Amino acid sequence: MRALCLYAGPAARQWIEKQGLQAADIAVLAGAAGGPKGLSLGALDRYIFGQWLAQSNQQVHLVGASIGAWRMAAACLNEPVAAFLRLEHDYIRQHYELKAGEKRPSAATVSRLFGESLRAFYDGRIQEILAHPRFRLHVFTAHGRQLLGREQRYRTALGFMGAWLCNLVQRRALGGWLERVVFSTPGATLPFDCSDYPTRQFDLSHANFNLALQASCSIPFVLEAVHDIPGAPPGAYWDGGLTDYHLHLNYTAGAGAQGLVLYPHFQRAVVPGWLDKHLKWRHGSSAFLDNMLLLAPNPEWVRTLPNAKLPDRTDFVHYGHDLASRVRDWSAATAASVQLAEEFDGWLRKPDVKLVQAL
Repeated sequence: MRALCLYAGPAARQWIEKQGLQAADIAVLAGAAGGPKGLSLGALDRYIFGQWLAQSNQQVHLVGASIGAWRMAAACLNEPVAAFLRLEHDYIRQHYELKAGEKRPSAATVSRLFGESLRAFYDGRIQEILAHPRFRLHVFTAHGRQLLGREQRYRTALGFMGAWLCNLVQRRALGGWLERVVFSTPGATLPFDCSDYPTRQFDLSHANFNLALQASCSIPFVLEAVHDIPGAPPGAYWDGGLTDYHLHLNYTAGAGAQGLVLYPHFQRAVVPGWLDKHLKWRHGSSAFLDNMLLLAPNPEWVRTLPNAKLPDRTDFVHYGHDLASRVRDWSAATAASVQLAEEFDGWLRKPDVKLVQAL
């Protein structure tokens, strides 16, 4: 059974029909939010950044939200393959001891321990990322407005209720509650047109890197918001997936228009925001993605994995205190995902457009 499916927008498909696909064709590489699902992409990450892109020398923009931001930041380190292996190891083994009477760890506990893990991962190496000769990193966060400007228990709950209702009416209306704030490699322009949604951009620095990355991963009510990130407006910053769950951005404008967008993803649909997960009418492709090639696991292959699915956040509850079983099953799923990288390598050696489906 084939593990890998390839999906392309019309412009990307036409490009591949005419000239195949070379590493030098890639202008943007995207990393979605999605928690443990991102573990399924580890082997692809190691192949793409450790072998394939090394065959070229063009500038590449790396855009990421939540675990996608963590993955893209790891790609900017001097030894990306080792960084991806460590990310996979650390993520699989993360564990939060429960206090007496707790059914789940507090947001404060998760935030504290996650912040410590990020510092252990990146401290002393931030300059490698900021000064990477080729890669321009863009970390997505969601900056709160109105009731979401500061995190407070009841105020925050009411704010997200308002955000959900506004988003239901129109995605752009969500911008009244949460704006897209992107922290980027200093001097880098955004590789997409941002007129679709309220957006601001600020430079990454030694002072704000860990905070911006933690904010990008801070799922509301699971982790605490990160407040007052240096170099950006005051207020609460949450998971970048709230505004840009799967980074459904207008890549046909800006730097993204100079080549193709490569997107190792865990599914075919590129869902705009986290609050759109259950709004199926927003899951289709659009002209924004015309120059995108998306790589995703075959749903039939996914059913051969432990629990017949990709690792996801429900596993933390499913396995509970049984860390050993979760580590065993997640490790088995990530080991199986090596087939995705092997098949992509084989396709690149002999690109067959007949295997590329419409996005």
